[in-house]
Amino acid sequence: MIEITLNGEKHTLDEAMNVAALLERLDLAERRVAVVRNGEVVHQEDYASTILSGGETVDIIQMVGGG
Repeated sequence: MIEITLNGEKHTLDEAMNVAALLERLDLAERRVAVVRNGEVVHQEDYASTILSGGETVDIIQMVGGG
């Protein structure tokens, strides 16, 4: 098990996973989101290759449309 900080709260994962798997687990894979890992933006094309490990800080920001 690994622990990350997700949107300011401690979150335990069963194992290391990539950003794409985390978004899927959180039911956010089909939504427009921005992901920031340890203060740096993760580009969508890098979600599958960006592996999250213990102690990391991840922020997921959902895009909201409106006018």
